[in-house]
Amino acid sequence: MKKLYFTSVLILVACTVFAQYGYRDSNRIGVTFGANQLNLNTDNFQTTPDLGWNAGLSVRGNFYENWDMVYALQFSENNFSVATRKLNIQNVDVNYKLASAQISLQLSYVLVENHLSLEFGPIVQVNGKFKIDFEEENNAINGTTLLAKDIIDISKFNFYPTVGITAGVRHFRINLSYQYGINNILENLNSKGFGVDFKGNPGILNGNIILYF
Repeated sequence: MKKLYFTSVLILVACTVFAQYGYRDSNRIGVTFGANQLNLNTDNFQTTPDLGWNAGLSVRGNFYENWDMVYALQFSENNFSVATRKLNIQNVDVNYKLASAQISLQLSYVLVENHLSLEFGPIVQVNGKFKIDFEEENNAINGTTLLAKDIIDISKFNFYPTVGITAGVRHFRINLSYQYGINNILENLNSKGFGVDFKGNPGILNGNIILYF
């Protein structure tokens, strides 16, 4: 993950330099922070979306006529819960945390200059394993023979097509976006020998505040 962070920062800096060189009068460097809600769409077990957080940097620059280009680097913690049983008696929702880094390149159609725009484009995400509390690792996942700890080692790379809207004023804007993971984030579990065909696609709703310099 350290290598990813370092590479991501270099890419963002390079994009910033290029943008500033080409369009000095209309580019903005922004700091973003906000919240997210991850919904893991799967039939393998019962999940519930939970709130997480986002923080990152972005660069907005002219592209062509009413189009801007937005480069962004975002670090997030995503959360969701899985229904389990403890000692086969007590029902417990186990919280799964996912730390991730995303690099995005979005096209932005400007509806009202400095006030309202629509964005869409690809996002690449790199993440580690799911994290759960130690005392809940041996909880039995409802409707399965799996334990809570059996499903933490997920796929590390994910691809998200994304759509969103950004509104506000020149130096302060709010962005709402939705990302849907088109690849199977649980694919890595199919090599673990559990005898289960795992399939899950994450959907992430983001609400971020952007402060432009």
